[in-house]
Amino acid sequence: MNPANEPLRIALIGPLPPPAGGMAHQTEQLARLLAGDGHQVALVRANAPYRPAWAQRLPWLRALARLLPYLGALWRAMAGADVAHVMANSGWSWHLVAAPAVWIAWLRRVPCVVNYRGGEADAFLRRAAPVVRPTLRRAAALIVPSGFLQQVFARHGIVAEVVPNVVDLARFAPGAGAREAQSPRLVVTRHLEPIYDVATALRAFALLRRRWPQARLTVAGDGPQRAALQQLAAELEVGTAVEFVGNVGHDAVRALIAGADLMLNASRADNMPNALLEALASAVPVVSTRAGGIPFIVEDGRSALLVDIGDAEAMAAAAERVLADPSLAQRLRANGLASVRRYAWASVRERLYAFYRAAPRRRGSRESLA
Repeated sequence: MNPANEPLRIALIGPLPPPAGGMAHQTEQLARLLAGDGHQVALVRANAPYRPAWAQRLPWLRALARLLPYLGALWRAMAGADVAHVMANSGWSWHLVAAPAVWIAWLRRVPCVVNYRGGEADAFLRRAAPVVRPTLRRAAALIVPSGFLQQVFARHGIVAEVVPNVVDLARFAPGAGAREAQSPRLVVTRHLEPIYDVATALRAFALLRRRWPQARLTVAGDGPQRAALQQLAAELEVGTAVEFVGNVGHDAVRALIAGADLMLNASRADNMPNALLEALASAVPVVSTRAGGIPFIVEDGRSALLVDIGDAEAMAAAAERVLADPSLAQRLRANGLASVRRYAWASVRERLYAFYRAAPRRRGSRESLA
């Protein structure tokens, strides 16, 4: 079997937008890329709308209302599939989405590739490794997007292999046009949740405004902290300079990044954030925390500037360095563009297809470990 040349029937399981998110966008993009290579993709949406809609208001019924149709969709998608590709994450997402998909693939004798992602894997595995391992033994392979997650799984005695995230270099590309040096535009494109610490980005922006009073910040994303973050912006006296645009489509995100002078990323835990890859591909300098896997995809001082988690002063100082030094900004743009090419589909596809080719053979060998 040669997936690069022969059409495969692939059961792809994962979330889709809305809501927007890194794994949802990766699932959507992978389905499009695989179909573009001529494969037949049976896509099972892990976050399908609730039926009936009112079930989502009842916590005791919500999980069941989504789980039962999901299990049926999995069973149907596995019929005749050559391989299953399961997008996996930590917490309840693992137990209610990934694990059922792996076990149903095993029951239907479909080799399964588990594609695990998420910066909180270590904390999750410390709690749940004893129940995660038996499921992974039913999979043909465990792939992760970065060396960071590979090391996390290794600490728990689990072998994982690296297949990076894909960034669409045709969609995310350097923008054209001159930039106004006195009115820099900054962007944050993360969910408004504690793990992404947008509050620190706001505090850094408020400090930066002392030097660059015409600077503006756009926050693209939504989440439970939106109201609190808007209140914080007002308290920091930058409310009129910060625009919260909520969840926007991929094309709108592309335009926001392409039009920015700098991206801020203050996440407290991370793996391989698509937001950073998209900024690099758009030739937009990045100032980020060095959380999780971020140092595996950018080099401090070469392709991005990295600061400690929660350090708004350091983030503001790094942003000021980039905005005040055109040669530094240009160096970050050029090096970022060069480094992001390894995440293009042309670079990633053969590595992924190698796991698809090997899956039928490896299925039996991993089961023998159970």
